[in-house]
Amino acid sequence: MQLPGAPDPSVLTGGTYEADAAHSLVGWRVNHLGFNDYFGIFGDVSGTLELDPNKLGDAKVDITIPISSVLVASPGLKEHLLKPAAEGGRPDFFGPEPKPARFVSTKVDVDTEANTAVITGNLTLNGTTKPVTLSVHFTGAGTGPMNKAETVGFEGEASIKRSDFGIGYGIPMVSDEVELQLTAAFEKPAAQQN
Repeated sequence: MQLPGAPDPSVLTGGTYEADAAHSLVGWRVNHLGFNDYFGIFGDVSGTLELDPNKLGDAKVDITIPISSVLVASPGLKEHLLKPAAEGGRPDFFGPEPKPARFVSTKVDVDTEANTAVITGNLTLNGTTKPVTLSVHFTGAGTGPMNKAETVGFEGEASIKRSDFGIGYGIPMVSDEVELQLTAAFEKPAAQQN
């Protein structure tokens, strides 16, 4: 049986694709006390990818990441991440009703030989907007076997400083630097199918 997706740019078609929330995730990783790294993920990612296979550098990405969907191995840590602020203070991390994070691309530099891209954009997190650069690898395109949707997939990575976004609790015991890893699938709505 052949996989329906393959890293073959020749099967890409233009249009606006929508993030497949069930198969798009943003992982994060921080160092804990200098002993080891701790990590978690954000799911339910939504957003769009505008793509023209003849002008890949003109691609546009607009992604929303619901912070309240954070998943970690420890229930106590999740409670701390979403804990309300002490009287008159700021939450240690995100607080109980955090607004979703949003990344909007401003520039896309494509290396067609390597099937990679560097995507620069603005990340809004915790009420602060800062430029962030993603290193992205094209992982596959094709037609989904269940819904017959034209689908394209990517993986990528970035690094941010959480203090840049007003989340300074525990630094340096919990690292300021946060490594981000993402995997995203985008599907073309039925109305746009070729």
